[in-house]
Formats: sequence, structure tokens, C-alpha cells
Amino acid sequence: MVRTALALLVGLALVTPAPAAAQTFTGAGSTFAYQLLIRWSQAYQRSQRDGDYQPVGALFDYEPSGSEAGIQRLQQRAVDFGATEAPLSDEELHRYNAVQFPVVAGGIAMVTNIDGIGPGRLRLTSDTIAAIYAGRITRWSDPAIRADNPGLALPDTAIVPVRRADGSGTTAAFTTYLSKVNADWRGTIGSGQTVRWPVGVPARGNLGVATTVRTTPNAIGYVDLATARAMNLPPAAVRNAAGAFVTPDLASLRAAVQVAAAATDLRTVLVDPPGAGAYPLVATVFVAVPREAANTGRSRAMMAFFAWGVENGAADAEALGYVALPATAAGVVSDSLRRRAPAMR
Repeated sequence: MVRTALALLVGLALVTPAPAAAQTFTGAGSTFAYQLLIRWSQAYQRSQRDGDYQPVGALFDYEPSGSEAGIQRLQQRAVDFGATEAPLSDEELHRYNAVQFPVVAGGIAMVTNIDGIGPGRLRLTSDTIAAIYAGRITRWSDPAIRADNPGLALPDTAIVPVRRADGSGTTAAFTTYLSKVNADWRGTIGSGQTVRWPVGVPARGNLGVATTVRTTPNAIGYVDLATARAMNLPPAAVRNAAGAFVTPDLASLRAAVQVAAAATDLRTVLVDPPGAGAYPLVATVFVAVPREAANTGRSRAMMAFFAWGVENGAADAEALGYVALPATAAGVVSDSLRRRAPAMR
């Protein structure tokens, strides 16, 4: 993995990063990563204090517009970076004249609003999730759901699926998972930042989905774990590749991302990884930057910030419900950022 990744460190000339407290840069994209970027920004600025000096203002201006819109704004050079859970292909990187690197991973929680059912009590299989979002399972009392939840008092009420209205990296990871594990979904709906949803209430951003689920009885939605926790929404246990029902938490997410430790491509898709303890719905957040990034204080500040986050941000990430990159991948990313060449596929 190290050899392959280092071979990709080309094309972006930056001088050695300097402390970024006085610089402000701009970004847009992932709502999945929004809470972590804000937390990292606050922690990074505290780490840059010198004696009585206090950094003034925000480190960066970030618009949680959704992954698709964020990459579009990067392509237009309207922002300094775009964040997404849908890694760009080689063709897209060439077309946008951009490079990308991973910074963190996180779980996609299946959250519900069913009276009397708390965290981890509801069990869902990939086939059930696919059938709900395809409109084939429409009631919580469906025999397929009851079969996986013996003894659970499921109501005979209509299911309200909630899905993203905007182009979304979370949706890309979610639909990639369903396409991998369910042939019907793969053949009819497929995967992407936007898909032709057969059913579902549209909502913008992870927060929009979470808010809609929270205010809609009998709803189900998919959101990042950090947002699920912040909104006090109970995540379901999802059956993994080993046949175990697993809830998203630090242990199950760490088990999932270990798959990437042996990968030769940092864009390795982490959905439905092997392992009895691995949570099956995991997304990696990628940051994309212009290949021709100017040698300015702003660009130096940006690279210093992301290098710090990968090197020192694990505790803040885990406190929110994210998980750090495997050590090998983190070392490659931080080294490339510190060495002026964060150009990896």
C-alpha cells in the first residue's frame, strides 16, 4: 500500500506548511464530514496558540452543500477544497485538474423513529433495507422484518423512507452498499450521488434527513453517525457479511476500516467488509484540491490543517462517531501533505 500510494504523490507544488491561524481558506461539499471539520478547526486553532496570542476568526469558511455541489464548486475554482465520500475517478481527477486524499472514515447509521424502539433493538438486513427503499416493503409489520426481530413489538404502520434530495456522497456510499449486496437493487436502481428513487421523502443534507426522521413517526433514514448521535436518533443493527447484526460504534467502525490497511488503492470501498465485528455501512471522506494550487499563505494553511487533522485529530473524530484512517494510510497522507505534494488518487 505504501509503495503504491507514494507513487501517486505527484503534481502539486507547495512550500513547507506554516501555522495557519491568520489564514482563511474555503471549502464546500460533504455534510457527512461537517461536524468533524468544525471540531478539527477549533482544536487546530487551539494548538497554534503562541503564549497569549489567540487566533482571530474562523480557520476556514465551509459550506456543507453536499458532495456533488462541493466538487462542482471546486471544478469552478470557487473554493479551495471540496469534500466528498464519493472518491473521484482518474478520469474525473484529470478533467478537474485536481488531486485528492482521504482524511477520515465514518459510519452511516440507519436511523428510525418507531415508538418504543431504542438503539440497536431493531435489526435490518441489506435485503430489507433495499426492499424498503425500493418500495417493496411498506409496513413495519412486514414478515421479512418480523423474521429478523422476534419478540420486538413492531407496529402495523406504514414505513416512511427518507432519502437525500441533493447530490450526496453519503447516498453514493449507501447505494454502493445496496448495489454490492442486493442484485435487484444493482440491476434496477444502482449507485451514485443521485439515483432515481422509487419512493421516499426528500431532504437536503444529513441534518435534513435526520430532522425529517425525528419529526416523522415511523420514518427511516440514513445519516452519518455523528448526526444521528447529535439528534438522539437510535441506529438499527445491520447484518454484516459474516451474518452478525452490528450497530455502528467505535469498535465496529475500526473493524471495518482495517480492510483498508492492506489495500493498494486508498480509494478502496469499505462497504460490507469481512469480519464478524465489522459494521457494513462505512464511508471514507476525501478532500480534493486543485492540482495547480497556488503557493500562497492560504494554500499552506489548508495543507497544514489537513496534515494536523490526519496526525492529531483521531480523538476528536472518535468522540463524534468517526474513526481515524489506518496507520499506514494516515502516514502516507500526512507525509505527502508535509512534503508539499498531496497528490494522490
